[in-house]
Amino acid sequence: MAKTSKGTLYRGQVHGQWSWVAHRITGVAIFFFLLVHVLDTALVRVSPEAYNAVMETYKNPIMGLGEAGLVAAIVYHAFNGLRIILVDFWSNGTKYQKQMLWGVLALWLVVMVPFLVRHLSNIFHLNIFGG
Repeated sequence: MAKTSKGTLYRGQVHGQWSWVAHRITGVAIFFFLLVHVLDTALVRVSPEAYNAVMETYKNPIMGLGEAGLVAAIVYHAFNGLRIILVDFWSNGTKYQKQMLWGVLALWLVVMVPFLVRHLSNIFHLNIFGG
């Protein structure tokens, strides 16, 4: 009986499965953000007062945390999308899939940590930069 390989290109191993799930979740979250963004921006044409009221509701810490989550989703989705392109079009992509995922996560941290420090200090009015 012939030996079969375990799993497929994106599934069958933990790192591939979770990156696939995270990529889909971030993609759907970004889609819904864009849908809401288009709708609330279009509100300015219907009623500038209603638009201003909606914009005021966005100026609170909960929405600021939502913005941080959105940026985290966009950054992960972008870096992982590049990894998927390499897996699909680079002849050694599947061989180095796991290492590239770790690279995506490392790049995500390098981008997100400074962003979160700055963004969260603005949301919670922390003066950590001495200005």
